[in-house]
Amino acid sequence: MTGRTTRTDRSDALVSPEWVAERLPEARSDDPSLRLVEVDLNTGFYDEGHLPGAVGLDWRSDLQHDRRRDVPSARAFADLLGDHGITEGTTVVAYGDNANWFAAHFYWLLTYYGHDDAYLLDGGREHWVESDRPTTTEVPSFTARTYEPTGPFEHVRAYRDDVARAVDDRTALIDVRLPEEFDGTVVAPPGMDEFAQRGGHVPGAVNVVWSVNVAPDGRFKSRAELAALYRDRGVTPDRSVVVYCRIGERSSLTWFVLSELLDYPSVRNYDGSWTEWGNLVGVPVETGRPGSGERDG
Repeated sequence: MTGRTTRTDRSDALVSPEWVAERLPEARSDDPSLRLVEVDLNTGFYDEGHLPGAVGLDWRSDLQHDRRRDVPSARAFADLLGDHGITEGTTVVAYGDNANWFAAHFYWLLTYYGHDDAYLLDGGREHWVESDRPTTTEVPSFTARTYEPTGPFEHVRAYRDDVARAVDDRTALIDVRLPEEFDGTVVAPPGMDEFAQRGGHVPGAVNVVWSVNVAPDGRFKSRAELAALYRDRGVTPDRSVVVYCRIGERSSLTWFVLSELLDYPSVRNYDGSWTEWGNLVGVPVETGRPGSGERDG
């Protein structure tokens, strides 16, 4: 495999559809050098057709702890990767639905557990399909491998105590949810079943909806556009940043933009997000838009 600098002219963490299309024969091979991974909430998408050679992950069952609202353990995550023929040296390219929401969460987990050779497919599943690129319904089977994680690396993850401290320090809090979720009008988007007792946002958070990071075709905006977007909201590289949403997947996309595309030195994803914070007793919650809301707690 060639080095990262030759893979794309956009970012070391992104690969283009053209780059992947040229390497589909390698992706379909049992050799563990390259593995394509589709990550969806609705696994019916994978069944309808996926990139040739891609394995499919179910975000709910594969990337969540089986008994509690948490990420999988290091051992469970390592076994999942190994079962799909992934080793510590495999180049992993993740993609999925919803402009890479769930693929970004998988990428964040790979980073958390120390897999360095990971990328997102720019544009995700939708852009690939709408560009009339090849898909298949054939499910690949790869030789299982042994995988040993080097993490977790906690510098990319925020916990409730970190968020509580961020309310009163210079840490920038970014809520990437819809404005109606941010102001407390709703506690979850339509059709979603993870709820919180209270609506609103963490006091001091700015609302930068995840979708502003991508163009209409689902590909990421340029670095210059993204840098200006966050600079204008007061989220600058000299500040530590914590991002959150409802269950940690939309915020993973914003974490990816800030950490991997814009090279902010300190960005953490609060994967507990609003399903945790909005159900905690005694933590502060603000409703309404900034400057007009009420603070509870």
